[in-house]
Amino acid sequence: MALSISAVVLLAIIVFLLVKKSGLKAAHALVCMLLGFYLASSTIAPTVKTLTTNVASMIGGIKF
Repeated sequence: MALSISAVVLLAIIVFLLVKKSGLKAAHALVCMLLGFYLASSTIAPTVKTLTTNVASMIGGIKF
């Protein structure tokens, strides 16, 4: 059985859990979100996208 989940949904769940369980404040989550938006429009964005694609492919290639 293959499970496919969007990275955005996965990261949103992680942030939600951090806010609820680990004491991450909403302001900190907002700053992280703004950093993501600014990072997406920077010159490093293609490198980050390639890195995340490679890591996702590596994780997807693991046989259980």
